Amino acid sequence: MAYKDFRDFLATLEKEGQLLTIHDEVKPEPDIAAATKAMSKLGSETPAMLFDNIYGYTNAKVAMNVMGSWPNHALMMGLPKNTPLKDQFFEFARRYDQFPVPVQREETAPFHEVEITENINLFEILPLFRLNQGDGGFYIDKACVISRDLDDPDHFGKQNVGIYRMQVKGKDCLGIQPVPQHDIAIHLRQAEERGENLPVVIALGNEPAITTAAATPLLYDQSEYEMAGAIQGEPYRIVKAKDSNLDIPWGAEVVLEGELLAGVREFEGPFGEFTGHYSGGRSMPVIKINRVYHRKNPIFEHLYIGMPWTETDYMVGINTSVPLYQQLKEAFPNEIEAVNAMYTHGLVAIISTKRRYGGFAKAVGMRALTTPHGLGYCKLVIVVDEDVDPFNLPQVMWALSTKMHPKHDAVIIPDLSVLALDPGSEPSGITHKMILDATTPVAPETRGHYSQPLDSPLNVDKWEQRLRELLQ
Repeated sequence: MAYKDFRDFLATLEKEGQLLTIHDEVKPEPDIAAATKAMSKLGSETPAMLFDNIYGYTNAKVAMNVMGSWPNHALMMGLPKNTPLKDQFFEFARRYDQFPVPVQREETAPFHEVEITENINLFEILPLFRLNQGDGGFYIDKACVISRDLDDPDHFGKQNVGIYRMQVKGKDCLGIQPVPQHDIAIHLRQAEERGENLPVVIALGNEPAITTAAATPLLYDQSEYEMAGAIQGEPYRIVKAKDSNLDIPWGAEVVLEGELLAGVREFEGPFGEFTGHYSGGRSMPVIKINRVYHRKNPIFEHLYIGMPWTETDYMVGINTSVPLYQQLKEAFPNEIEAVNAMYTHGLVAIISTKRRYGGFAKAVGMRALTTPHGLGYCKLVIVVDEDVDPFNLPQVMWALSTKMHPKHDAVIIPDLSVLALDPGSEPSGITHKMILDATTPVAPETRGHYSQPLDSPLNVDKWEQRLRELLQ
């Protein structure tokens, strides 16, 4: 099911009726961002968009909303586009368990068609535009950024592929926000302790498997390239950079090689974030670009970020939920049923679990807060019974409204860590966190009146499957 490159995935979307090409002339601002935001308001099955007639540019093409729906997410995994959300979750979990899949190294890549090492001007190479009115400038926000651990450079798993927002600060300079919870911040600290610049590679317009892996909260020594292979079911192809020992996604449209400058900080921001708020301006590191490659007539992929839901939420929903699910399964292998951490990148998590004894669900919630992702996110954890589908919000609301007792089942833990972008944190990066136990009490908890649960009619599951087939 592996896609050869970004264009191969776009071709599949078009074949499946999940790509809308807009030939009418559009202005970079505000048309492209406005159209993308409008598309996100039309439901959870919307197509990607390709703009090929952009005012002020000759041959520019911009792809938006590429992963902005559950059908597109299913196609990313090679599944039928009508695959139900919960089925996508468990299939992703199955593939997650296949990690690691060794990479396939190549000598050359399609992006080597054009190479620029002098007079680099990102404003000429990329069709740049602001996403939201209050953004402090032009941003690149769906690129894979590659860096490597300097203390253990031969450890392939400690080469990080992550997605970070980058502000275009000049013709060959970018500002970047390396969030402390993310791996690139560790690499930058190592470099600055040595007084050295940190080599980085930025790859734009990638196959969806590596974009998905780069947005997945893996452990520090787990390779995103080897996870991309697990997601797509065969080895992921990479090629070596010319200026460093970093590896680059083979199918990228545009590649920027450069270095994070040690000790250099400049004002960056504000930027409209996935929290639905502007993050404000901060002093952030700077990347100097030394080399650019790109395919002839490259397709620029961009990501609209704003008030949820947008493409961001589809892109990071399941691949945030599955690692949390797997880590909880390690602690409670016989109890955990499913995890939904799709809301605002897991600031809210819903966990379906069996109970061993009274108070057990609260312990599950506490464990979620101490997972790698939970430490920086998971501000609210809702725990429900094993027969409640955490992906079915009406069921979750039913559990909260009938099972959760405010006196006994609301646990608040003060002053825990959270990502600084959470607008509710005070001071920035610190927040109280809450666990809501919406499970049925079991001994020694004996409160409430839950001895007569309502049964469904016979053969409901059989009819559900039959009706699903008839509706296809």
